[in-house]
Amino acid sequence: MADEFAIESSLKEKRRFEPDPKWSRAALVPGKAAYRRMVKEAEKDFRRYWARHAKENVSWFTPWKKILDWKPPRARWFVGGKTNVSYNCLDRHLEGENAWRKNKAAIIWEGEPGDRRVLTYGDLHREVCKFANVLKDRGVKKGDRVILYMPLVPELAIAMLACTRIGAVHSIIFGGFSADAIRDRTNDAEARVIVTADGGWRRGQIVRLKDMVDEAIDGGAAVNQVIVLQRTGHDVPMKAGRDLWWHDLMADASPVCKPAKLDSEHPLFILYTSGSTGKPKGILHTTGGYLTHVATTSKYIFDLKETDTYWCTADIGWITGHSYVVYGMLANGATSVMYEGAPNWPDEERFWQIIDRYRVTIFYTAPTAIRTFMKWGADHVKKYDLSSLRLLGTVGEPINPEAWMWYRRVIGHNRCPIVDTWWQTETGGILISPVPGAVATTPGSATLPFPGIFPDIVNEQGESCGPDEGGYLVIKKPWPGMLRGIHGDPERFREQYWSKFDGIYFTGDGARRDRNGYFWVMGRVDDVMNVAGHRLSTMEVESALVSHPKVAEAAVVGRPDEIKGTAVVGFVSLEGDVAFDASLAEELRSHVAREIGPVARPDEVRIAAALPKTRSGKIMRRLLRDVAAGRETTGDTTTLEDFSVLASLRQDEE
Repeated sequence: MADEFAIESSLKEKRRFEPDPKWSRAALVPGKAAYRRMVKEAEKDFRRYWARHAKENVSWFTPWKKILDWKPPRARWFVGGKTNVSYNCLDRHLEGENAWRKNKAAIIWEGEPGDRRVLTYGDLHREVCKFANVLKDRGVKKGDRVILYMPLVPELAIAMLACTRIGAVHSIIFGGFSADAIRDRTNDAEARVIVTADGGWRRGQIVRLKDMVDEAIDGGAAVNQVIVLQRTGHDVPMKAGRDLWWHDLMADASPVCKPAKLDSEHPLFILYTSGSTGKPKGILHTTGGYLTHVATTSKYIFDLKETDTYWCTADIGWITGHSYVVYGMLANGATSVMYEGAPNWPDEERFWQIIDRYRVTIFYTAPTAIRTFMKWGADHVKKYDLSSLRLLGTVGEPINPEAWMWYRRVIGHNRCPIVDTWWQTETGGILISPVPGAVATTPGSATLPFPGIFPDIVNEQGESCGPDEGGYLVIKKPWPGMLRGIHGDPERFREQYWSKFDGIYFTGDGARRDRNGYFWVMGRVDDVMNVAGHRLSTMEVESALVSHPKVAEAAVVGRPDEIKGTAVVGFVSLEGDVAFDASLAEELRSHVAREIGPVARPDEVRIAAALPKTRSGKIMRRLLRDVAAGRETTGDTTTLEDFSVLASLRQDEE
């Protein structure tokens, strides 16, 4: 008898790309045999496997006494060990045989207006020590929470590392959040200090960050100190006794600050998940295990070499920026590029200019961004060389096969491996991804778990699903970077992640595994539509729509339907000058039926000049569900990149 809760999957993809032997020979994991050895080592004893990586990739002041203490859902990794994230990202690159890195670029930064800076590891170490002393002088102690609400500037990374240096716990709030969101997160974290800026730049406009902080404090954020970086130079009110300029405090700060020797399980940061409509959910990560996870995955999944210039386009306000702009990269002594602004400012060529200007070798971005590049057209890309690129990556959501192929062909010139990575805020680092040079890739699949990660796909009863059977994606064994809790709410932590299947982490995503063992993530279980008794993944319907040559981007949602339970509504943005009419709508509906099956045929296809997205590039499907159902939009919309998009969709509805 079929499981009534099973998620149906009909998306088929047969294209497969074997690793280039020349690429493999130069890789850190030089081919399939080396990869299989890693897998076997992890399967034999995953605790010792992770302990080996902890010794190789992290420097410890005091060795641990026990690798793992696991009492579900409570995990403690490298028990008794002492380390410091700031030391690992900075000091150890200035000592002994690595001392030459003092003059190596740690961060290459470009502001939206075109201003540029390069901070070497020596520069970054000095600035971090100075700001760590600033925090100590302001009374910040080990364990205190510090809110960081800043634009994407080097000082944000400096503030993060300064917190880790003294054992303070940072909580970054993305620079697009509202005053209410700042207030709620600040109070939940019980923080008394906010580090912000007068503003930042976005599409040629100033984002007034300090004004938002003032409004949050006026609205009840219990903060008594605000440190303000001067970024845009516009006038901002400064309250005497509370507000202090970054540059004034740094002027006389000492550049010497010893890193605190912190327990492996010392809290590192709290990151609030986006889009919450209720009480903020503060995901807590700790020190030793998290650093082991992100340093190890950065090293092998991005095949990091000393000569690489790596660019992840994520804002540091999201987990991707924490793990794979700052901590994972700097722990490996890599060069990380940061860009402050929008990808289409002043025009659609900005990203490709940056890649050529800095000779970027590794490029890591979101599928939504790739689909946007597709919509803008390849002509913007073809003006640039891009020959420096050797590896591409995707992050943030499942990527549809046609976008994957466009990325490979147009950006990678059919020579760059693509690492399609799956992970979450809660997981700390990447869990499923091809290891380049060792794992064959298939468009749309994140392929195999990173060695040492043990996922499965199960049905409602917790039983493993067969090949190509859709089910729930779970992780069956603990891993070092896993979240340690929800700040101040242990019951919510247990209920949300550990109650559905006893002792097993429930990701909240639906997925299937094909006959090659490759994982296909189908999106959030919340985004599964129950259509006439069939549970369909929105991602697969979106992928079918985008495979049509006239469609640049698509988002699919369900709306209530009296007969079928849920009706399928597709919102599409079209390629170039393609005109939308009733015949094209029917053509797209029929195309989906051919690609997936009649049950997935959209009941309605709507044209959208643009889709509502967050600044990190994720489509806000929650808002589209409201539009499709004719409901008023409720909940937090502060991360919406362009409010005119939502207004336009509402107008079209009328």
